[in-house]
Amino acid sequence: MSGDLDLDAVFGRSSPDDAFAAVLTEARMVLGEIASPVEAELWGSDILAALGGVQSLAAQAMVPAAERSGSPEALAILRVLGALGWPDLCTAATEAAGRVAARDVPDPDWAAEVGSPSVGECWRYGDDRGVQEAVTLSFEYAAGQHVVSLLLDHSCGGGIKNVWVGEAGDVLARTKDMAAEDPSMIFEMISTATARTKVERAIAAGECPVQPDEVSNVASTRAILRARAALLARS
Repeated sequence: MSGDLDLDAVFGRSSPDDAFAAVLTEARMVLGEIASPVEAELWGSDILAALGGVQSLAAQAMVPAAERSGSPEALAILRVLGALGWPDLCTAATEAAGRVAARDVPDPDWAAEVGSPSVGECWRYGDDRGVQEAVTLSFEYAAGQHVVSLLLDHSCGGGIKNVWVGEAGDVLARTKDMAAEDPSMIFEMISTATARTKVERAIAAGECPVQPDEVSNVASTRAILRARAALLARS
């Protein structure tokens, strides 16, 4: 979702003010392409990964810098931090966003919904030996459904090997078809409570990506995954 800036490289050698300037430049480049709350969250999750994680000092420093800027792009940054940050960051970003919006700075179209989709159906799909398992969670915004799918590797304690976030489309139907065609695969719908348990255990077990694309996917979706786990806990 990020633009052309190499944010990891920028943040690795920048002061908090310089890091915010890079994020602000990124926002100016990509906000026109973000048309939905989930796209905004994917962008925000990517930003948080580049900043060093959901509880990094660099992420915390974004809040006062964005409030001082007071631009529409800065307000968008505050909205995604409020949707995806850990509790202290979420509170600080949401309060700062309210103060900026009170100055008649326009909010992005997705601001009212971001971070609060409804929880939908959940399911699991895996091999009958119990080595790998995909757990998929569906969520819905007014514009449509999306899924968050985790690939768990039970050979490494049930850790997270890969994560995919995207439109729900026919994902459930295709998963059912794959299971029907392969007797060695197990498919079942699961309750929200079961999905929550599986996701929380996977997060606690840690991350075990192997391929470069897996490493990138897991890092860039870490914040959105934890935000969705929190939604499951409240549902």
